[in-house]
Amino acid sequence: MNRIPPYLKKGDTIGITCPAGYMEAKKVEKCIKTLQDWGFEVMVGKTVGSKSKNYFSGSDEERRDELQAMLDDSSIKAILCGRGGYGVSRIIDELDFKKLRKTPKWIIGFSDITVLHAHINRNVGITTLHASMANAFNDPLQADYVDMIRKVLKGHGMMYKLKGNKVNKKGKAIGELIGGNLSLIVHLLGTDSAYKTKGKILFIEDLGEYLYHIDRMLLQLQRAGVLKNLAGLIIGGFTDLKDNPRVFGETVAEMVLRLTEEYHFPICFGFPVSHGAENVPLKVGATVALEVGKRVTLKEM
Repeated sequence: MNRIPPYLKKGDTIGITCPAGYMEAKKVEKCIKTLQDWGFEVMVGKTVGSKSKNYFSGSDEERRDELQAMLDDSSIKAILCGRGGYGVSRIIDELDFKKLRKTPKWIIGFSDITVLHAHINRNVGITTLHASMANAFNDPLQADYVDMIRKVLKGHGMMYKLKGNKVNKKGKAIGELIGGNLSLIVHLLGTDSAYKTKGKILFIEDLGEYLYHIDRMLLQLQRAGVLKNLAGLIIGGFTDLKDNPRVFGETVAEMVLRLTEEYHFPICFGFPVSHGAENVPLKVGATVALEVGKRVTLKEM
């Protein structure tokens, strides 16, 4: 069973770092002020608004060393990633999680940060938080979802309810919640960072992919045996999808249902976790109950 890091209290410090893509310093200003308004101290890393001239927020060594320092610093109670993009898999094998294992803290982010969630879930046994990052604090449409992060960090349990839909596969399941960005979950297959999925409830989402790419990745999960032993499956937002001039001919829901036809676990479509405005915080590693019927309920146990 995964250990849950201590919930935050007034005066605790949250570190902000960019372990992947570059982020302008001005884009984190609203995030800093909001975290301070919530009663937290904020430590901003040098990778935020770095002098990097390329895609990344610093060299692999700079990003690795800053994240390592925040993992090791016992005064930092949570680490909020500034943004995702790409880059965590370039440093994941050089990070040391011994101090995190000894003194758990919240690791917060999504997209490319899926690499951290999966690696920590498999190798460290600490619950992490799949949630919006620093840039989301600038978007009024995401204000409610950002405030949910505050509630989770202060100890509120997860409880999400939404309307069912006709393509859902009804059922109930209890299991450990895992997941994140589909591209990254597939990217990690065959490595020591890949999720162990047997008996788990998996959630997936993605952004900007061609429909045939989505089908290929879902097929990879199916062929690798990832899907057959799940307790439940949650399909989040697949935003800004692309198609070829000669159309692929299936929706994401149709792909999922075709590839899981022989399985009997519940499947929920349209769950509010995504690269779009809807992105509820999800505790990776927490035990949850999923009920898919006329309504869908995801509740932390």
